[in-house]
Amino acid sequence: MSEAPPVRPPRTLAPIPAVLLAVVSVQGGAAFAKELFPVLGSAGTAGLRIGLSALLLFAVFRPPLTRLTRAQWIAVIPYGVVLGTMNLSFYTALERIPLGLAVTLEFVGPLSLAVFGSRRALDFLWVVLAAVGIALIAPWRGGVDSLDLLGVLLALFAGACWAAYIVLGGRVSRVFPGGQSVATGMLFGSLAVLPFSFAEGLAARLTPSLFVAALAVALLSSAIPYTLEMMALRVLSSRTFGILMSLEPAVAALAGLVFLREHLTVTQWLALAFVSAASAGAVLTARRVPPPVDA
Repeated sequence: MSEAPPVRPPRTLAPIPAVLLAVVSVQGGAAFAKELFPVLGSAGTAGLRIGLSALLLFAVFRPPLTRLTRAQWIAVIPYGVVLGTMNLSFYTALERIPLGLAVTLEFVGPLSLAVFGSRRALDFLWVVLAAVGIALIAPWRGGVDSLDLLGVLLALFAGACWAAYIVLGGRVSRVFPGGQSVATGMLFGSLAVLPFSFAEGLAARLTPSLFVAALAVALLSSAIPYTLEMMALRVLSSRTFGILMSLEPAVAALAGLVFLREHLTVTQWLALAFVSAASAGAVLTARRVPPPVDA
């Protein structure tokens, strides 16, 4: 009797291409989302994106909401609220400033977390680089070409929420198994955002075609990149993952240029390069720093 042929393990995408594809997916999703702002509004688009993402993640991970412990409730509710606030503030910023600059400013949050409390001179170099980048972006002078100040502040606030999301996410991961933490957090995030979405008139504006478009945004911005990132993190170190993620501002700027026709000035491209270099340097030289992960 002949032996059965060995079963080959299923092919998976190599980790570095998986992270790069996740970055492209997130920023492509953001560009697509911005195209929906004129008809759905930024809050309406954010609410649909995070609400549909919650439904998709619930279908996959099926978190047992009726059996959550007190410790799990205490951990996941603030995590979800911060997650929703981060998405809402970022989309509202994106309505006012170019995609590449919004992501660049948002990256200041995890970068600050990476160097917070450090006393090494090298880490202060990354702070200086990031500060120079922000100074180059900041709308110091008024005029036609000046950036919207509220958009800049909202992007920075989204970055602060991102830093809080990383800290709270570490706590949630210790009391939740696998992807159940993100699925449950998305639920509370959608509850935090949807009131703003409906206040902006989402119910009256939504059509079947717009619903399908919002579903595509949810897939591109959450479901697909989350799956790819989890696949990559099984193999890659946190440091390598974080360095690859520092490419996001540049990819966002390219997505804005290609899909939204958002042209940045030379100074703005230089600012983007400073912040990206600071982020990569902070991750590269960090001792024990959680990598920035997109929600």
